Amino acid sequence: MPSPRSLPEQASFDWHPGGLVAGVDEAGRGPLAGPVVAAAVILDDQQPIAGLADSKTLTAARRERLFDEIRAKALCCSIAEASVEEIDRLNILQATLLAMRRAVQGLRLKPTLALVDGNRLPRLDMPAEAIVKGDARVAAISAASILAKVTRDRWCAELHAQYPQYGFAGHKGYGTAEHLAALQAHGACPQHRRSFAPVARALALS
Repeated sequence: MPSPRSLPEQASFDWHPGGLVAGVDEAGRGPLAGPVVAAAVILDDQQPIAGLADSKTLTAARRERLFDEIRAKALCCSIAEASVEEIDRLNILQATLLAMRRAVQGLRLKPTLALVDGNRLPRLDMPAEAIVKGDARVAAISAASILAKVTRDRWCAELHAQYPQYGFAGHKGYGTAEHLAALQAHGACPQHRRSFAPVARALALS
């Protein structure tokens, strides 16, 4: 059994105005292909979810189980994305902030406060706070990180079925040696981010 010190710290922010609090996080900033996915979650205090943590620290099976539990128990949640075309046109940071804004705007209930993982905030029409490592500290952000990660991993599995030569099911679009070798061998597929240097180099060589 893990010691209390090894468990994720879930911070409590008592200073926020009363009302609904949304956690916001993203998945897919670093990969060379596909959309960046963001999620926003308002948890229900009456239906706590055990085991929420930064999605990167959980197994794929555990993330899948929590994905279903979050969708079932949260007051509301929203998943959104910014496309490859938007990433190439805006840059990955601005596309990430756009996906986050879309996720918050997609919530059925409007939060009075948004807690956003990281150190940058999207443009929102409610108070918001950026929290570094928030996905390990704030339950609602942990939940958002899980929804975003599972959604993007499922997208990678679908892309793998369409373009198996790139190995998306394994590397999830990140610039692994296998992925870079596939780019050199096959060029870029329509879902590769042309503005990312390894993809641009592969296109220049093809």
